[in-house]
Amino acid sequence: MSGATTYEKDVVAWASEQARLLRSGQLSALDIEHIAEEIEDVGKSEQRELMSRMVVLLAHLLKWQYQPRRRGASWSTTIRVQRKDIALALKEAPSLRARLSDLEWLSLAWDKALAQAQAETEPEAIAFPETWSWSLEDALRDGWLPPELN
Repeated sequence: MSGATTYEKDVVAWASEQARLLRSGQLSALDIEHIAEEIEDVGKSEQRELMSRMVVLLAHLLKWQYQPRRRGASWSTTIRVQRKDIALALKEAPSLRARLSDLEWLSLAWDKALAQAQAETEPEAIAFPETWSWSLEDALRDGWLPPELN
């Protein structure tokens, strides 16, 4: 690859060059190792995005349940948007659905959601539950909100 843009110097220029080489059939000039890494990273990125959306959703559901006096349009909008974005991610990449059956992955999402909810409610020192208090199906269902605590 003499004269070629290197992956380390400018990944955007490198990607354009690799696409041009592919389209022109110059397969021997391709940077196969880095192309393989980039393809793997796409999958990892989609998984990170799903995790991020799930964490935000769960944190807001926790805050909704445990802080009824602070509920507002912003929280309900965030819940609705996260659900839509999760549904879209699962539609566009159905293989991500396996994450929703992975107890270790769900546990990590819950732990992160707890940390986020606690960080956003520090002054009130709420004792959030260490384990899920509702089903995943409920959490993802449009319109569902956790019941108020007695």
